[in-house]
This record gives sequence, structure tokens and C-alpha cells, in this order.
Amino acid sequence: MKKGFLSIFLILITITTFSTVRLKDIAYFRGARDNQLFGIGVVTGLNGTGDSGKVTSELLNNMMKNLNISLQNTFTTKNSAVVFVFADIPAFYKEGMKLDVVVTAAGDSKSLEGGFLIQTPLYGADNQVYAIAQGSVLTGGVEVSGTANLQKRNKVTGVIPQGAIVENEIPTSIISNNTVTVLLRNPDVTTAARTALSINKQFGQKLAKAVNPSSIKIAIPDVFSDDLISFLALIEEVEVDPDSRAKIVVNEKTGTIVFGGNVKVADFTLNYGNFVISVNNGKVGDSDATIYNLVNALKAAGATPQDVIAIIQNLSAAGYLYADLVVM
Repeated sequence: MKKGFLSIFLILITITTFSTVRLKDIAYFRGARDNQLFGIGVVTGLNGTGDSGKVTSELLNNMMKNLNISLQNTFTTKNSAVVFVFADIPAFYKEGMKLDVVVTAAGDSKSLEGGFLIQTPLYGADNQVYAIAQGSVLTGGVEVSGTANLQKRNKVTGVIPQGAIVENEIPTSIISNNTVTVLLRNPDVTTAARTALSINKQFGQKLAKAVNPSSIKIAIPDVFSDDLISFLALIEEVEVDPDSRAKIVVNEKTGTIVFGGNVKVADFTLNYGNFVISVNNGKVGDSDATIYNLVNALKAAGATPQDVIAIIQNLSAAGYLYADLVVM
């Protein structure tokens, strides 16, 4: 084995799925979803780094008219910039709650640093106003003069922590025909079936049924008819053993391989360079024919990370790996 092998040693991450997780960590209730908000506003207070065009001036003049402020001359300035304003509003947010806001320059502004966003309405997909944003824009980061290790600050994008106030609640309903539906973040037939079984076992009666790989419909017991929140809390705490398709992810640039701990390999014989690796009768030597044991055997035979990745790609192309291969 080459001496420099340790410097480029394969980073091997093994993921196992033998432990259970709470249902709330892998799923959510249908109807309880975030919604995206969007608006167009003006950031002012810039030190000559704002837009150079006429759009900003026209917007500012319109704002003045809406506030019943009369100007004798056209209001022009390079201390302001037109910006796009974004925010996400979670389900069940009520009037008066606050949201984080992201602003990005829409024009040719050089920097939003030190700017202040003028009161801006934020619209949902239905073109209704759900929040109002206003506040000081933080561009974050650090200057990189004299150093080569820090990322240059992006001054035309900024954030306003807690910069929007919810004005209207987005209607949310998670109950339909006296049932609630749990949606898996990663749809899977086996996980859906296990989820339904775990819920039924938890409550000692058949309440849940897997409708499809992503949806589990749950009937609300009469005892919880007037206490839905307690019922939902119990559902979220149900322990589930999630399953997923076997997958191998390789990154050729870094020599990294990520895979599950029990990915199977079919029988084959491989001649590569100066060594031969065989899988016979489901065994790699004296060990089970898994990708984990195969990679260890390849490393012991002197294969570099790039060799291992090339071999895995060829095995996948030949159909000897019982897993999906993702190359980054």
C-alpha cells in the first residue's frame, strides 16, 4: 500500500436503521404545512450604494402619495434600492407572531449594508396579504481583506430576524371526516405499513390504515373528540422503525462513500489491477456479502478510494449491487 494512502483515506460512513424514531421526526399532519410569502419593497438608508435606475424613485414617489405626502420635485436618490422580500409562515401562526425575513436586491444596487426595509406587505399564493415586513437589514459575514480563508460577504442579500409581523392567519384544517392523515416526508410502502401497525398497537385498537406509501389515515377516538391536541401529541410520540430503499452515495472528488450497513452484494469475481476479489455463496472471505465487508476487503488489498469508487460503479452497472447508486 502506498505511503500517501492515509492522506486520501476513504471516508466511510455507515448508516443503520435498527433504532426506532418518533413519528413526528419522519412525518407531519396533512394540512399542517408552511406557506411561502413574497413582496416587493424598498430598502433605504444606504450610503450611495443603492439603485441607479428610475424604478426606485418611482416606487418612493408612489409611497409618498399613499402616505398623503406631497413633493414639489421628483424624489430621486441612490440611497435606496428595490428589493424582493421573502418569508415562510408555518402552520397555525396567529396574528402578531413574528417571522424571519430575507431580502435580495432586485436592481443594480451594490450593497444593502446598513439599510432599512420600509414597511412592505407580504403576499401568499392567493394574492392576499398575510404579513408586514420592516426593519434593519443585516448582511452578515466578514470582510476578507488581507485573508484568503474567509468567504467574501454577499452585500446584496440580507436578513431581518423577526422582521415580519403576521397580520392574517392562513386557514389550516387537519381534520377531515373525523380523521387526521399523517404524511411521511420520505414515502415508503414498508414504513407506511409499520407506522399504521405501531399506531394501532399504541392505542390497542385499529385506528390507523396506510392509504398509500406516503399517507396514513387515523380515526379520532370518541374519547378525544373534545381534546384533539392531546390525541395529536400521542400520535407524534409513537415509535416507528422506518425503512428505505438501499442506497449508496459516492463522491469522486472527495473519495467519500455513504451507504447503509446491510447493503447486499451478489456473487461475482473481480480482476482489478494486481488483485482479485471474489464473492462466493454470499460471502466475502469469511464475512457476509455486504458492501461494508467488500469495501474493507478492497482496502486491505491495496485499493485507493478512487479505485473503490470505480469498482462500485462497475458492479452497479453490471447489476451486482442490490442498491441504488448515486454519483455526486
